[in-house]
Amino acid sequence: MFPEDVNSLDDPEVIVFKKLLEEVAVEYHCSLLSFEIDHGIVTFSFDSDELMSKIIYLMQNEYQS
Repeated sequence: MFPEDVNSLDDPEVIVFKKLLEEVAVEYHCSLLSFEIDHGIVTFSFDSDELMSKIIYLMQNEYQS
């Protein structure tokens, strides 16, 4: 998701992305449970199966396009 050298939650782009996810959580009346970054790869989870399903669906469709 980010360049491999991005490995900090304090990186400005990472902060913006995390804020976006937190805003989505508010819209879906849930919480962002986890958010980590490791060499540019972001992992996150919400406490809403519905939201996680929608994200997976969108990612699958993007991958197939």
